[in-house]
Amino acid sequence: MSSSTDTITPPQTAVVKPGQKPKQQPQYHVILLDDDDHSYEYVIEMLGKLFRHPLPLAYQMAVEVDTSGRVIVDTTTLERAELKRDQIHAYGSDQRIPRCKGSMSAILEPTT
Repeated sequence: MSSSTDTITPPQTAVVKPGQKPKQQPQYHVILLDDDDHSYEYVIEMLGKLFRHPLPLAYQMAVEVDTSGRVIVDTTTLERAELKRDQIHAYGSDQRIPRCKGSMSAILEPTT
């Protein structure tokens, strides 16, 4: 138990001077990589479930990853980007394609 002579120190808070912008966390792109073992349906479903992308956007991203080999599916903080990449890697195989053995691949890249 504390005595009445103890003092309570308030928590330290960051001080932002007038005209100074607070520091922002660095941003990272979550980039989905193409392969031939996953269907458009799989990609669209995964993007809807993991990122809540609406159907038209998820379809557009599926086309882009198929034609260019990669697509940015999210831009966020490093911690969230790592989580989303890991969710892509854990999503599982495409049951529509018998030769599919696992999830799609994704990488992170810092924004410039």
